[in-house]
Amino acid sequence: MTDPATLDPAWARTLFRDGLVTQTAGWAQGWTQANLIALPRADAYDFLLFAQRNPKSCPVLDVIDAGAVTGPLLGEDSDIRTDAPLYRIYRGGEMVDETSDASPWWRDDLVSFLIGCSFTFEAALIEAGVPVRHIEQQRTVPMFRTSRRCRPAGRISGPLVVSMRPVPAELVATAVRVTSRYPAVHGSPVHIGDPGALGISDVGTPDFGDPVDIFPGEIPVFWACGVTPQAAMMESRPDLAIGHAPGHMVITDKRDSDYLVP
Repeated sequence: MTDPATLDPAWARTLFRDGLVTQTAGWAQGWTQANLIALPRADAYDFLLFAQRNPKSCPVLDVIDAGAVTGPLLGEDSDIRTDAPLYRIYRGGEMVDETSDASPWWRDDLVSFLIGCSFTFEAALIEAGVPVRHIEQQRTVPMFRTSRRCRPAGRISGPLVVSMRPVPAELVATAVRVTSRYPAVHGSPVHIGDPGALGISDVGTPDFGDPVDIFPGEIPVFWACGVTPQAAMMESRPDLAIGHAPGHMVITDKRDSDYLVP
């Protein structure tokens, strides 16, 4: 297959629509990837307020109207129900299905939110000489529920979820500087160093994604993560919620550079 890094978004989405299941770190480099959460209109306002109150973990890139299956970030040919490689379906907070096609679960009252993803700044990290271990090891980025609580909104509440990348100590300042220029996709880290300060007992056992190697002289660096909405769904227990499987993102038609600030 063609190098996934060189694919354009429409081609990548076509592969996923045709059934390819893969984590998307390193895919379609230069194009923005997004987290997905779709939930009933009755819960959409509370979630929008939740996102507004927790912008570090839930930076909203777009809101797609109830029942609609595409939006301006995706192109007219896209279908939010099929164009991510893997979805998770929640009923009453319990995951009841993991599927490459969410169409059978779709309802006309579902409002879809595209949430910024830290994959967007990974090419910039690599260009600055900062290693991105899960790409090197072809794994899904490790993600952890933390002991930090998000600010609730209406019926929606939940913990902060973070992604972790080990960074050589001498490059931590570079990683902070590079990622701080992408505030719409989580921005700078929320924590550097001791995982226990976030309530993480074992950095080698993520709640989502895969463990990665941490080499001597490296420090775990934690960024707010767009899986936070799914953790909120598990706690808040709406009737139905559809999200991407962690690490299996929606690839949009927006450029990473569109979210870069000076």
